[in-house]
Amino acid sequence: MTNVLELQGITKRFPGVLANDRISIALREGKILALLGENGAGKSTLMNILYGLYKPDEGKIFIRGREVNIEGPNDAIGQGIGMVHQHFMLVPVMTVTENVMLGIEPVKNGVFLDREKVSRRIKEISDQYGLEVDPQAYIKDLPVGIQQRVEIIKVLYRSADILILDEPTAVLTPQEVEGLFKIIETLIKSGKSIIFITHKLKEVLAVADDITVLRLGTVVGSIKPEEATSETLATMMVGRDVSLVVEKSPAKPAGAVLEVKDLYVRDDRQHMTVQGVSFNVKKGEVLGVAGVQGNGQTELVYALTGLLPIEKGTIQLLDEPIHHTTPRNILERGVAHIPEDRQRHGLILSFPIHDNMMLCTYYKKPFAKGISLQPQPIFSNAEELVKQYDVRTPNIYVNAGTLSGGNQQKVIVAREFSRPIELLIASQPTRGLDVGSIEYIHKQIIKKRDEGAGVLVVSSELDEILALSDRIAVMYKGRIMAIIDANKSSKEQLGLLMAGVHPAESSQN
Repeated sequence: MTNVLELQGITKRFPGVLANDRISIALREGKILALLGENGAGKSTLMNILYGLYKPDEGKIFIRGREVNIEGPNDAIGQGIGMVHQHFMLVPVMTVTENVMLGIEPVKNGVFLDREKVSRRIKEISDQYGLEVDPQAYIKDLPVGIQQRVEIIKVLYRSADILILDEPTAVLTPQEVEGLFKIIETLIKSGKSIIFITHKLKEVLAVADDITVLRLGTVVGSIKPEEATSETLATMMVGRDVSLVVEKSPAKPAGAVLEVKDLYVRDDRQHMTVQGVSFNVKKGEVLGVAGVQGNGQTELVYALTGLLPIEKGTIQLLDEPIHHTTPRNILERGVAHIPEDRQRHGLILSFPIHDNMMLCTYYKKPFAKGISLQPQPIFSNAEELVKQYDVRTPNIYVNAGTLSGGNQQKVIVAREFSRPIELLIASQPTRGLDVGSIEYIHKQIIKKRDEGAGVLVVSSELDEILALSDRIAVMYKGRIMAIIDANKSSKEQLGLLMAGVHPAESSQN
């Protein structure tokens, strides 16, 4: 079978880092190549080279057997390459049509934007590939799964026949994932070729025709799905055996560490995004909050950690109110926080790693003596945590902003887990992490639970919620649809609740 795309001997160096080391991969025409690798393996760098965002130091790119030179994204688009990014590149206040035509606006009569022409083409693409998108709908009114379809339409509108899908299921419900897989199947049947990047090993085995695994900037092997298991892929990625099951004993919950009653919270735009939420988190248990991102989970966590004021209701930590206090006061009462936005709320990117490792306690001993910081304890603390949490960095003196997203997350986790806590609030704790790091962080979360801390985990990853939780609360449009025992829940039940449907209602239809 013909290779529609070949990368041969791709090498890319950054100061102190060999990101891609003579990488060669091939994408067969009309097939799906899954690209796997842990953080720092070089996947993003390789795709950025293919899409023209980076220039390789060495190596060649061939499309249908012809060597091409890709200087920028326009060159990549001209070669039929389209990329659907994990974080959608859409303008919420514009319509589907306006988003699709952005940057290549057709005109009629030499003056007016030809929206009708674009709408007709969107309808044709939508019908051809089963995308079911209304060209006149505003992006802000569309569910996440439909927004992703708009991103796919954007690349198809630009005549892409090689699609790069970067973590395409990261924010989808199980039902939306099934819908996406059907769309991918239709795309392949129509002759498209796809590079599928994901951390979800089960998805790779479900959709891929070929699998290539990167580790530390090199290709460590390629394998057919029928010859692989989740365990063998994880071992290839990490270089050691990895447990994909969270091992935990039954929870032994005690009194409530956190009590939330009738909570209402507005977001930055003054929309009421948390509406009448009530729940508790007990010592020695994990309460998971499931839901598609954008249903009030972010604002809920911000309110619990003092980053947003509350409109109404109460928040109590160990029977004391904390809803009118500061983030530092909440922290000093024993709350650890892994924020959803690591760069905005978890790190100071222009500070070195060693300073970020003690941001919560920089004013206390041993890091401070009076008003003076003590360098040696600060450095020793960072060295120990970098080693313990496997933070991939040249040294502890580089700025946090130079690290990959996954390694930035490890810095936050290391800092938050390294002090005594009563309550751990973990929002998307393993987003962007590889299977080895996920395994480690999951073990640490359960360890905190078993030590008697209350744990609140907010995640859009259903597998993660099911693996960690003792009880599960499902949020939809700012409300809690239900709180259920994790042992009595299923993906199908949770998926319906995440879409705002009670399973009982679904069975009656």
